[in-house]
Amino acid sequence: MNKKLSMAVAGAVMAFGASAANAGITIPAGDWTIDIGGNVNAFYQHTKLSGDLKALETDDKINDISTGLLPSALGVGGKTRQNDLDIAFQFTFFTGANSGTQSAAGGNTLNIRQAYMTFGDASWGTIKLGRDLGIFGSDAILSDMTLLGVGVGQQYNLESSTLGRIGSGYIYADWVGQISYTSPNWNGFSFAVGAREGWVNGAAGEDRNNLGFEGKVSYEWAGDVAGKVWLGAISQKHDGDAAYDSYTSRGWELGGKVGFSGLNLVGYYYDGKGLDSQFTAANTPFIGGLPFLAGQETDDDGGYVQATYALPGVGTKLGVSYGVSNSESDVSGVFDGRNKSWIVGAYHPLTKSLNLVAEYTNQKIEDKDNTFDGKAKTLSLGAILFF
Repeated sequence: MNKKLSMAVAGAVMAFGASAANAGITIPAGDWTIDIGGNVNAFYQHTKLSGDLKALETDDKINDISTGLLPSALGVGGKTRQNDLDIAFQFTFFTGANSGTQSAAGGNTLNIRQAYMTFGDASWGTIKLGRDLGIFGSDAILSDMTLLGVGVGQQYNLESSTLGRIGSGYIYADWVGQISYTSPNWNGFSFAVGAREGWVNGAAGEDRNNLGFEGKVSYEWAGDVAGKVWLGAISQKHDGDAAYDSYTSRGWELGGKVGFSGLNLVGYYYDGKGLDSQFTAANTPFIGGLPFLAGQETDDDGGYVQATYALPGVGTKLGVSYGVSNSESDVSGVFDGRNKSWIVGAYHPLTKSLNLVAEYTNQKIEDKDNTFDGKAKTLSLGAILFF
């Protein structure tokens, strides 16, 4: 793409060679250059549930056709140079392929996840204002091979997206309102810091009166052995109510990736308090990996390792990854869980724009007090088209 219309799309392209590097429509418009591009994807997903996960559903099998971790998207962006400033904007519209699980009329929605502007210069950096992918956890999801596929599937009825390995290896960066600054690139070194909209943690008395803050430093290098390492942090205060104490969510992350001769390796770890939860008070798992939803100052940590290899000649990428997320509290049986998954996948560039995808995911969710133990095995087959 002539303009990286989406961090998610661009990350998928750069990480996995998803033959879309020359995609996009560029339109000169006076002093502006307008870029249009995006992706369409759809997957057949078959999930078999067992253990306590089976008990939560009316059947032990789920068959669905939907988008994967990266929703289908249409992005419109523009850039120009004025008064020694690089100025740009981006709007990206995301949606799913299925019509929703509640009725044939459809429960899917159009979600404008990106709506931001930037201004700056290569000499002093870039300021961003608006809604975009958060800083903390962004490299983790952009390095996840399931960004081109499904990962953890549709058993959570998300309608417009699956989870990849959100909640079983990293906390979701999500798309948040923010004011952030990214430094220039100093021979591979750079940093980014930002204030993000405050998110409630479930306490009834909290009224979004605290901003969150996040940042990261990174070093990236090119060559026969190319790679990147990064260190990030996040913090947000939460006001309590009669049920929950006030506390501050906080965490740090460390990650790295390296590639050579078609082989790419990724390692990632995070640790913190009040970041995430895997269980409700009734010991029923909900969607893990979404930040600040615990309602308590949980102890949270996790990470993942991943290896992909591009077969010479045909270009097919074969990948395997393992990840786990843990969440604990002082309350026995509450917010005390582990979510882990093995994922194997094959990603084949059928054309320069079209990629075929096959994945198998084996997920296990368990309460460390041995009151919950369930598995979900998902086979997904489909394709993703970049334009």
